[in-house]
Amino acid sequence: MTQDTRPYRSVLYIPGAKDRALEKARNLPVDAIIFDLEDAVAVDEKVNARSTLTAALDQDGYGARVKIVRVNGLETPWGIEDARAVTGMNVDAVLLPKVNSAADIDALAKLIPDDLPIWAMMETPRGMLNAAEIAAHPRVVGFVMGTNDLAKELQSRLRVDRLPMMASLSLCLLAARSEGLIIVDGVYNAFKDGKGLRVECDQGRDMGFDGKTLIHPAQVEIANEAFAPSDDEMNLAKRQIAAFEDTKAGGGAVAVVDGSIVENLHIVTAQQILAKAEAIAALA
Repeated sequence: MTQDTRPYRSVLYIPGAKDRALEKARNLPVDAIIFDLEDAVAVDEKVNARSTLTAALDQDGYGARVKIVRVNGLETPWGIEDARAVTGMNVDAVLLPKVNSAADIDALAKLIPDDLPIWAMMETPRGMLNAAEIAAHPRVVGFVMGTNDLAKELQSRLRVDRLPMMASLSLCLLAARSEGLIIVDGVYNAFKDGKGLRVECDQGRDMGFDGKTLIHPAQVEIANEAFAPSDDEMNLAKRQIAAFEDTKAGGGAVAVVDGSIVENLHIVTAQQILAKAEAIAALA
């Protein structure tokens, strides 16, 4: 599949059974929406949620937002029918929860069209240990970190620095980047705590995540800002490219900008920063 170059700064969960939330999402400045049939839908609403979500997606109006549907696990009473229902929905991808191995992706792939991309929820210890093989599956295009479920499975404590989560986050980042996948960070539960969200967004961006999954519209602005190139980053990228081009024209291979060397690898990063900024600007 062609590598996805769209921005994924903000990826908002929306309950698939809630008409009001589905309507509101059409006007939110998010890059992607996860229409949830799993955790956000009560047991007695799961069957009806499929038709509610199908109707909303048929109506569309979600613009350039990437539309992803999270189905229930295939081992649950609803998962297989969810997967079959997604086949008839107007969506960009399907998200499978609690992926433990590439075999889980195989099982879903048999139920959906060959051209429908698959995202994997990475939220179990087994999934962490098998992250490389999951990322290498030809149908997988993205990872979503499920940090709440992972913390439960690890029996770890929630800390501001997320130290207990670092090994898992890093393993998945390595696996995703090795295969050119999109990877978005887990949710921040205290949706009224903007400062705390910003700290966690900055940490995720520094690590290399493409964006943040969100549980409330109030979190969107912070995530969009944190995962977008800053003015300083764009300015530096432009100056690095210009300096490097001047150096090449003079027969050199290494430039110097602000006292730091600039080689070809830095230019690749600079070009990526500017391309991301352009893609974000195109959404406006």
